[in-house]
Amino acid sequence: MYSTLLLDMPGDVATITLNRPDKRNAISATMIAELLTALDAIEKTHARVAILTGAGKAFSAGMDLEMLAAIAQQSPTENQEDSRRMAKMFRRIWSFPRPLIAAVNGAALAGGCGIATLCDFTLAVPEAKFGYTEVKIGFLPAIVSVFLSRQVGDKRMRDLLLTGRIIEAPEAKEMGLVSEIVPAEKLFARAKELADVLISASPASITRAKRLMTSAAAASVDADLERAVLENARIRCTPDFKEGLASFLEKRKPVWQGDSEN
Repeated sequence: MYSTLLLDMPGDVATITLNRPDKRNAISATMIAELLTALDAIEKTHARVAILTGAGKAFSAGMDLEMLAAIAQQSPTENQEDSRRMAKMFRRIWSFPRPLIAAVNGAALAGGCGIATLCDFTLAVPEAKFGYTEVKIGFLPAIVSVFLSRQVGDKRMRDLLLTGRIIEAPEAKEMGLVSEIVPAEKLFARAKELADVLISASPASITRAKRLMTSAAAASVDADLERAVLENARIRCTPDFKEGLASFLEKRKPVWQGDSEN
């Protein structure tokens, strides 16, 4: 049923495993669609908690290179539709009614960092790395910025998004992006242990608490997401995006032209 992930729902705990290890679990249009389908499937079952992890050495290295290359050829309308799909995925993770635990087994970069840190709990191995690297290839972390500012505050958001730097797990924890650092051999066991704690609580209370927390911010999040979608689509038409993508694929330094729209 799924080509980019694995879904296991044996009982109270469902597990989604991003399953493109040869691509470092890079995000493709198919993965976005399948992740949304998997979350819908979990919500229709009696599963009380979901764990999200990655196959292989990475959690998710961000957007797939083939998808990035295709973006450079898309029309403005196609870019908006594509941006809306990404926004829909992030919002669904953020507002999912059951607790979501990210078990981050390796690098979580760009969109992969967004998936990892938008879960209710983010457990990470000591070797995990996090970062929003979009500015380094002339792209814009517009959609994730909507949620990041609410997680870490304005100053830290500016640091992460404007530098595009990659941070280690301890700094990510200090910033509030990571809940707990767990040795690799204990990562999934710790995620299951946390799931058991959540399962022991009232399901009605958990669902209502999650709804209360997200509903308070939903209107402003949706308004900010709409602006972010438009900005995300606009930057794809700029010379710097095309140059950043070309230089990345060609493994050379970019020659930036700057932004004519100030």
